[in-house]
Amino acid sequence: MEGDNSHVEMKLSSDMDEEVAENGMGEHHHHNSSGKPYVVQKLGHTPRNLCYFASGTLLIFIIGILIGYMSHGEKNVAPVCASSISLIENDVPHETGAAPLMDWDDVKSLLAQKLTAAKIEQAFSDFSQASHRAGSPEDEKLGNRVLQRFKEYGMNTWTDEHFIKVQDPPTSGYNKIVFRNMSEERPKGFLSYSGNGSVTGAVLYAYYGQEVDFRALRDKNIDMNGRVMLVRAGKISFAEKVANAAKMNASAVLIYPDQSDYEISDHTELYGHVHMGSGDPYTPGFPSFNHTQFPPVVSSGLPRILAQTITKDTGTRILRQLGGQNKPENWQGYYKLGDERDTITVEVNNVLAEKKIHNVFGVIKGFVDSDRYVVIGAQRDAWGPGFASSTVGTSVLVELARSISDMVKNDGFKPRRSIVFASWSAGEYGSVGATEWLEGYLSSLNMKAFSYINLDGIVTGRNGFKVAGSPLMHSLIENTLKEVKNKEMLLFNEFAKSNWESNILEPMQLDSAAYPFLAFSGIPSISFRFTTDNSDYKYFGTLEDTLENLNTATSSQVPQLAETAGRFAGHIVLRLVHDHLLQMDVMKYYKIIRSDVFKINGKVKEVLQMQPQLLPKALTVQWLISASGSYSRAARSLQVDIQNSDLEDIEMCRIINDRIMAVEKNFLSPYVSPRESPFRHILVGSGPHTLKALIKHLDALKIDNPEADAELFRNQFALATWTIQGCANSLAGDIWSLDNNI
Repeated sequence: MEGDNSHVEMKLSSDMDEEVAENGMGEHHHHNSSGKPYVVQKLGHTPRNLCYFASGTLLIFIIGILIGYMSHGEKNVAPVCASSISLIENDVPHETGAAPLMDWDDVKSLLAQKLTAAKIEQAFSDFSQASHRAGSPEDEKLGNRVLQRFKEYGMNTWTDEHFIKVQDPPTSGYNKIVFRNMSEERPKGFLSYSGNGSVTGAVLYAYYGQEVDFRALRDKNIDMNGRVMLVRAGKISFAEKVANAAKMNASAVLIYPDQSDYEISDHTELYGHVHMGSGDPYTPGFPSFNHTQFPPVVSSGLPRILAQTITKDTGTRILRQLGGQNKPENWQGYYKLGDERDTITVEVNNVLAEKKIHNVFGVIKGFVDSDRYVVIGAQRDAWGPGFASSTVGTSVLVELARSISDMVKNDGFKPRRSIVFASWSAGEYGSVGATEWLEGYLSSLNMKAFSYINLDGIVTGRNGFKVAGSPLMHSLIENTLKEVKNKEMLLFNEFAKSNWESNILEPMQLDSAAYPFLAFSGIPSISFRFTTDNSDYKYFGTLEDTLENLNTATSSQVPQLAETAGRFAGHIVLRLVHDHLLQMDVMKYYKIIRSDVFKINGKVKEVLQMQPQLLPKALTVQWLISASGSYSRAARSLQVDIQNSDLEDIEMCRIINDRIMAVEKNFLSPYVSPRESPFRHILVGSGPHTLKALIKHLDALKIDNPEADAELFRNQFALATWTIQGCANSLAGDIWSLDNNI
C-alpha cells in the first residue's frame, strides 16, 4: 500500500449502478473529472494495486462461502418443530439427537408390533392377586414389582409415600340392620367414610337416589325427615346417593344391588366409599405427607349420616314388606314406597385407620421439552381380586412402558416431551393416591403436566366403547378412533356410527381418577373403557371381580380388548409427545360456554319476569356474553398465530403450547378455596361457582325456592364471568396483545 493515508474503497454493484444512473446515464464506463476510470483513480495507477484489490475480493468471497456453509450446517443439526419430515428423492435425513425425525405412521407401526395381546396376557399373571387392598403387604409387593419392571426398561424411577386415613369395617364388632320381624343382618360389605352410630327410622324407597328421584318423592308430599332411604346401586356413585339423601334430612342410606341391574348372586356384598370428593378427606386440599403438621380437619364432602350396603337378598325382602304410597309410574320394580310403620334400625361401627401407601413412577424423558410431560396412570389396589378394576390397567400400563421404552432404545424414536407412568394406590377409597400426589406437587405440575390418561377399568365388556375427556382433547380422541382398529375394524366405524360424540362421549364421573386431574388441577384428562351395550360391569366393588367373570362379560376376549385399549391410550400419549404442537382444540370449550350462557340469559329473563323482587332490574348478562365473545376471539387469534408462525422455531412452538396448556388451568375459579371446593373448574367441576350450578340456582329462584339465595347467585355470577374473561386474556397471549376487542 502507498502509505498510511492510502485506503481501499469497495462499492456494491447496486451502489455503482445508482452512480451510473445518476452521472453516466447508462454509459459503459464511468469517468470522473480527470477522465480516468473510477477504479483506477481510487486504487492508484499501478497494476500492483489492482492485484491487491483482486486478492482481497477473492478472500472475502471465500470467507462468505465458509460462513454460509457453517450456517447451513448449524441449521441442519438444530432440533426442528415439525412433527415429522417428509423425505423426497435424494433427501437424506439428519439424525439430530434431539428431535424425532420418525414419521407418525412408523411410530404407530412400531407400537402395534411391540404391544401385543400375548404380552399383556402374560402380564395378567404377574400382576394379579387374590387380595391387594390399599396399604396391605400385597399392595406393596405389587408396587415393588411395577417399580422393578420400570427399572428393567431403563426408565428413571421413584416412589411417593403418603400416610392416609381411611375407614375400614369393624375389627372386633360388626355393622348391623334390623327390619321389623326380620332377623338381625350383619353385612360384611361396607362404605368407607360413613357416619358412625345407630339410628332407627322408617324406610322410604328412593329408587336410584338421584336428585330427580327425590323430587318425585317431594312431589308426592312425602315427609323425608329422619327416614332411612333404601336405594338401588347404579346410575350415580354411592357418595352422590348419600349426599342427595342428606339434603332431604334423611338419617341413613341403605344401598342394594337390584336384580334388574345386577346379575350377581343374592348374597354378594358391595364395597365402596361415600366421600363426596377424592383424596384423603382428613387432609382436604393439602397432601397427607404428615398429619401432625396440620390441625385436625375434615373434608366438607364427608357425610354426617349413616351409610351401609346390603345384599340383593336383604334389599328384596325389605321391599316386599313395604306399605305406604305407590311408587311413581316411571319407576320400575316393587310398588310401595314405605310408610311410618316400616321401621328399621341401622348401626355402623366402622373404624378409622392410618395406612402407608406408595405411588410408583417411571419416566421416559423427552428430547426437546423434557420438562413438559404427559402422565398415564392406573390404580393398583382393589377390595378383592379387582381384575377389571386394577389388574388389567396395571398390566397395560407396564406393557406400554416396556413398548415405548423399547422404541426409544432400539428403534430411534425420540419423544419431544416426557412420559410419566404412574401406578396409584388407594384408588378404591376415592382416587386417594392420585389426588394426594396432585395436592403434594400441584405447584410443580403447573404448566408442566399437560395431560393425564386414565387406565382404570378400561375393559368391562366388548360391544361398546365410551370415552370421557376434556373438551380440549375431543378432536384428538376423534382422530385416534379413526386410527386404532378392533378386530381389523376401526373403533370409529365400529362404535361411533354417524355421530361419535353422542355415541361414544360421556360425562366424566366423580369416582374416576381422571376427574381430580381435570377439575382440581386443570390438567386435560381422558378416561375410557370397553363396555357392554346399555349395561355396566356388575362386579366393580365386589369380591367377585375375577378373570373368570370378566371373561364371561367379554366372551373371553380380555387380552385382545386390553391390547386395543392399550393402543388407543398409546396413540394418544405418543401423539402428544411426537407432534410439534399439542393436538388440543381450544374452540371446543367455546361451544360449551356459548350453550351455558344462552341458558343463563334466558333464565335470568324468566326470573326477572316471574320474581322481579329477587333480582335487580339493572342485572344484565351482557358482561357474561362479552366474556364469552372474548374467549372466542382469543381462541381464533391463537389459530391465526399458529398459521402465521414459523413452526420450525422451537421457542415459538413452546410459547404457543404454553398458551394452549393455560386454558384448562384458567377455568379453575381463583375465587373459591381448593380446600372447601376442590373441584374449582367452572365448566366441568362441582360447586356453586360452576355455570351448571348457576343455571340450577336460577331455576330455584324462578319458583322462589327457600333454598335459593339471590345475593349468592349475583356474587357467583359475577365471579364466573371474570373467570371466563381471565381465561380469554391468558389465551390471547402477552399483555400488549390485549385490547377492548379481546
